[in-house]
Amino acid sequence: MSIHSPVAPSLRQGFMGGYLETLALVERLHRLLLDVIKDEFERVGVLEINAVQALLLFNVGDHEVTAGELKSRGYYQGSNVSYNLKKLVELGFMHHQRCEIDRRSVRVRLTERGRHIRDLVAELFERHAAGLQTSGVIDLDGLEVITAALRRMERYWGEQIRYIY
Repeated sequence: MSIHSPVAPSLRQGFMGGYLETLALVERLHRLLLDVIKDEFERVGVLEINAVQALLLFNVGDHEVTAGELKSRGYYQGSNVSYNLKKLVELGFMHHQRCEIDRRSVRVRLTERGRHIRDLVAELFERHAAGLQTSGVIDLDGLEVITAALRRMERYWGEQIRYIY
C-alpha cells in the first residue's frame, strides 16, 4: 500500500490523502513489529520460529482453542494458519489433540516451549511499553485515542465485508 499509488493527485489531498497515509502506516507498523520480534529472537538465539508464529503463540497464551477459533478470536490474522500450526506442533511449541465431542476438530494449546516464547514476546512488549512512556513518545490517553479510532475503522471495514451483497 502506498500513498504514491496510481491515485489521482487530487485524491491524495484532504481526507483521502490522510486515509491512504493511515492505511500505509498501519501496514508498515505491522511489518515493523514483525521485524522487531525477529531481531529480538536473533538477539536471544531463538531461530526455530518466525515472528508470525511467535505472535500466534503470544496471542494464544494460556487458552486452549481450535484452529478456527484462532481467526475468529483475533489470535491470528494470516491466511496460512494450518501451515503455522503444523510447524509449531512439529517443533514442540504447541500441543494438539482431537476434540472428544467432534473428532473433526483439533484443539491446540502451548507446550512449555511455547510458553517460553510467549513469555519472551511479553517481556519485549513490556519493555517497549515502558520505553514509550518514559521517553514521552505516547501516554495512556494517546493510546486510548488511537485504539478507539482504529476500532471504529475495524468496525466500519467489517460492516463493509458483511454487507457487500
